[in-house]
Amino acid sequence: MRKMKDSGIEWIGEIPEDWGKLFAFQCFSQVKNKNIGMVETNLLSLSYGNLKRKNIDTVEGLLPESFETYNIIEANDIVLRLTDLQNDQKSLRVGLSNERGIITSAYVTLRNKSSNLPKFFYYYLHSFDISKGFYGMGAGVRQGLNWEELKHLELLSPPIEEQSRIATYLDTQCAHIDSVIERTKQSIEEYKKLKQAVITQAVTKGVRGKREMKDSGVEWIGEIPKEWTISKIKYGVSKVGSGKTPRGGAETYADSGVLFLRSQNVYDTGLNLESPTYITEEVDEEMKSTRVQPNDVLLNITGGSIGRCCIFPNTISKANVNQHVSIIRVVDSVFTPEYMHYFWISAVGKTSISLYQTGGNREGMSADAIINTPIMMISISEQNEIAAYLDQKCAEIDTLITKKEQFLTELESYKKSMIYEYVTGKKEVEP
Repeated sequence: MRKMKDSGIEWIGEIPEDWGKLFAFQCFSQVKNKNIGMVETNLLSLSYGNLKRKNIDTVEGLLPESFETYNIIEANDIVLRLTDLQNDQKSLRVGLSNERGIITSAYVTLRNKSSNLPKFFYYYLHSFDISKGFYGMGAGVRQGLNWEELKHLELLSPPIEEQSRIATYLDTQCAHIDSVIERTKQSIEEYKKLKQAVITQAVTKGVRGKREMKDSGVEWIGEIPKEWTISKIKYGVSKVGSGKTPRGGAETYADSGVLFLRSQNVYDTGLNLESPTYITEEVDEEMKSTRVQPNDVLLNITGGSIGRCCIFPNTISKANVNQHVSIIRVVDSVFTPEYMHYFWISAVGKTSISLYQTGGNREGMSADAIINTPIMMISISEQNEIAAYLDQKCAEIDTLITKKEQFLTELESYKKSMIYEYVTGKKEVEP
């Protein structure tokens, strides 16, 4: 076991006795090489800690007036996105370039000017990043960092041979872990697709085994059991409508009171109340027409979460909704809330939303579109059978997904820990 010493760097602790330290400016210079005259067209983008090629002719996203303002970078340059530290504490902010290209000059690009290995320092800065080190360095309204603030960042400097062994080892191990992570993510997506397929099959075909079928007359529904019929949602509901943003600004909200549901609270698996919002009793009284009742089906009707749907539980005494959430109150002799919920989260429901939504950049489902959506008319007893079957099957699939997600979390945690232990000398790569 090799001898250790105190690094004098709080987030690192002890390091091997033969390791040195240096400041960033002793190892790197800042790259400032504007793409004047468009001499380079290989557009690069920093995404999830990786520098990737991007089509320079794209019309999507925020685009500069000219790519001549972009920085020309080379292979082995280290790119750091050190803007908006205050509002975004999840992004990976360090990337290593594998090729020549251009990238926004809003990022800080570092080029090695020493005999040290850029790949080792990439892993070091990556570990500093996932330890949230950059967030303690920011200043100003947007908490951004520039080279002047970064140049005195302390770096560890192992012997060159050891830098090489560490970088090579981490390349191999991270590639293996990343491969397992990718396969696990694909498996999770496959389970999610399976879950929706099971829901769609049950919602449109029932769960009573092989039976005589007929054409539903609706292209995206396809065949349905012979005894079923197709109608519109309006013939089985007593209420469809959304709320609004309360008048009065911040004064309408409270630390407690009446739960105020927004689209970020509504998920297919139920309400997410990790960050609840409340309105005062007085505001709730003004909005009494959009109060939520137990067993109301809540459907997100705008934005990126459009189509997420759940049933309001009877365990919450009072709640209201804003304009992005629609209340669908079923007539209990026609629909069960459970069947209505499964309908909207099935492929049939999702397709209906894509066909019936209106609007520009922020598409939405109106109350009129909801009530005129075609739906299968089924006996209450069979709706209960379908819901009971899906409750069991979805729970089984959700359990498998949860296990996969836990494994994913463990893999990502292990990868972070591994990088940290090797770039700080807690573990040694044998010669």
